[in-house]
Amino acid sequence: MTVVSQSVRAQRPEADEFTSYYARYIDRVPDGDIVRTLDEQIIETLALLASVPEERGGFRYAEGKWSIRQVVGHMCDVERIFVYRATRFARNDRTELPGFDENDYVANARFDDRTLAGLADELEAVRWASVALFDSLSDDEFLRRGVANHAPASVRALAWIAAGHEQHHVNILRTRYLTA
Repeated sequence: MTVVSQSVRAQRPEADEFTSYYARYIDRVPDGDIVRTLDEQIIETLALLASVPEERGGFRYAEGKWSIRQVVGHMCDVERIFVYRATRFARNDRTELPGFDENDYVANARFDDRTLAGLADELEAVRWASVALFDSLSDDEFLRRGVANHAPASVRALAWIAAGHEQHHVNILRTRYLTA
């Protein structure tokens, strides 16, 4: 059962709900209900990943770039972090949360030891958990704020950032990994 009104979910975050760095992700997200966007977006992403042959999972488009498997693993990690932050803020936790180094996470994750299909399954599970959380929030919870990595963020902004982050990496997969 959806608790959040369509109007709150469909409104883009205000500029003071996130640091300007994340505008590049939020701007990628189409207008509309963000929970519906998250729900529909994963279906498209999974279809794209299913079209990639398993033997191509280790492909890197340039020296020093992540493999396709590492990109997908990174998407899982970052969504977990954004949604963890959203959970804390939705619960009115005022503790400032630390940042993280995405390159260290990828370097220590062993994503290339896993199958692309297994990583896609994990991404799907992470996303459905994210959708369930965001879909359960009241208007007040959706608009609550906190601080992560020394920057303010609202729960709403974190939902939009999660969608934009996925879109960013899907675009990179399409243009740099799957055209070569």
